[in-house]
Amino acid sequence: MTTENTPLVPPPAWHYAMPAEWTEHECTFVSWPLQSSLVYPDHYADVCLGYATIITAIAAFEPVVVLVQPQEYETVYTRFCAVPTSFPIILWPLTHQDAWLRDNGPTFVCDAHGHVGGVRWQFNAWGEKYPHWERDNAVAPALLETLGVPFYAPPIVMEGGSFHVDGQRTLLTTTQCLLHPSRNPTISVAEITALLKQALGVDHLIWLDEGWHGDETDGHIDNVACFAAPGTVLLQVCTDPLDPHYALSQRHIQTLTHARDACGRAFSLLALPQPPARWYDGKRLTLSYINFSFVNDGILVPVFGGDASHTDRETLRILRSTFPTRKVVPVDGMAIVKEGGNIHCITQQLPKGNRPLLPRLRHALSP
Repeated sequence: MTTENTPLVPPPAWHYAMPAEWTEHECTFVSWPLQSSLVYPDHYADVCLGYATIITAIAAFEPVVVLVQPQEYETVYTRFCAVPTSFPIILWPLTHQDAWLRDNGPTFVCDAHGHVGGVRWQFNAWGEKYPHWERDNAVAPALLETLGVPFYAPPIVMEGGSFHVDGQRTLLTTTQCLLHPSRNPTISVAEITALLKQALGVDHLIWLDEGWHGDETDGHIDNVACFAAPGTVLLQVCTDPLDPHYALSQRHIQTLTHARDACGRAFSLLALPQPPARWYDGKRLTLSYINFSFVNDGILVPVFGGDASHTDRETLRILRSTFPTRKVVPVDGMAIVKEGGNIHCITQQLPKGNRPLLPRLRHALSP
């Protein structure tokens, strides 16, 4: 028998499954950026402004918990203390390195009774691309232990941006990322599949082959495609045959056209346009509208302006038509994309369970 805070390895009675991201949240977690961890440290002020804009936008729909370096607590508190929001912005002093909480934080799951649990992945900075990742590998257990939820720590290197689920036991991912030799060189496809089925409560995995060129995450799915509903997939599509993304798009469409979900359904595919290509410092930026974030009653969508204004407008039109009961909010996607990600990458939702968890967190943070 395990105690509430004991990692289940292996979990003989782990009956949890990851809910779809559009289900109700208790809050969203975000980490505040650390200047020394940025690819471009001289852009720190702009990056902070981008994070602040996203955090404030989330707080219009649900509470936000922001993980802050302890030495920066007062500075970040001053930034938000006078900002009027519909829901609270809660600062949590917690040491971390990279502020991509989707990837280095936990994944939250629920059982059939509404109890919330967590999956604590092993994190190695996207294949040991950046130093001091051991600090980020400690973030998930610290968060889960403070919330007091049971969790499972599967022996696999994973990032939360590398998969999507539909809430009905289907998972979408890429072989490029999960099978990359810098992640899990000694684990077979069958072993990875079994671990993901066990950890996330899924029955069926759909594998796209590659993500976008220039994406340093080695093909995260959250830039490529996601579920809009069970049986419906949103995917970003390139229509320029001269762009190397065109061939990738065609393969994604072909795979998804022939795929079936865990319930045996064929997918309805909804295409979002690819914004015009942009480069910075000799590298192609990973501009993706798929890197949006669900919030309660809303969606926060990165937009890119300039020569992408027409694809921005078309994307917002499609999303508003697809999600008529949600408020679709455009957010400046250029603010943080040079660092390698966007809105979905910095957020991690806590599903609303049968008992509130924020009071426990507030108690832990009280003097």
